[in-house]
Amino acid sequence: MSLPHSTPTSAPAPPCLAASANQTEWFSREVHAHDAQLKSYLRGFFPSVRDIDDVVQESYLRTWRARLGQPIRSAKSFLFEIARNLAVDGIRRKGVSPEIHCPDLDALPVREEKPGVEDTVCTNEELDLLAQAIQSLPTRCREVMILRQIKGRSQKGNRERAPSL
Repeated sequence: MSLPHSTPTSAPAPPCLAASANQTEWFSREVHAHDAQLKSYLRGFFPSVRDIDDVVQESYLRTWRARLGQPIRSAKSFLFEIARNLAVDGIRRKGVSPEIHCPDLDALPVREEKPGVEDTVCTNEELDLLAQAIQSLPTRCREVMILRQIKGRSQKGNRERAPSL
């Protein structure tokens, strides 16, 4: 049993994107003719937009789709308005969630070096307990403890009468 050979056919374009010769000619003449001017406009007014070509291509697609739905009176102004709106939307998104471009990921500060809130609270509690423990020592013992452990004096220097603290 042999199967009939069929020649592969490409899938037809969706009706909204199917191009007639008229539409292709209109697009080349009325829209694509402004390519260099549109890119220059975007670079001049929106320097923070990283990928101008993506904005231009999306503008072309939206203009094409709009033209399929209804006639466009001024293709140039329509195209520039779409491009401007896309650029502004991109800047807004970037402001909400900024991208950090860093070639060396090890250079990024992953976490702060200063202690967190929990560590600070624990340290303060430990210092309070230590202060209470030192205060509970007898006077002479407390003086020796402060001189040796906190002020760093040697035991030899402590044989003389320590000044009152």
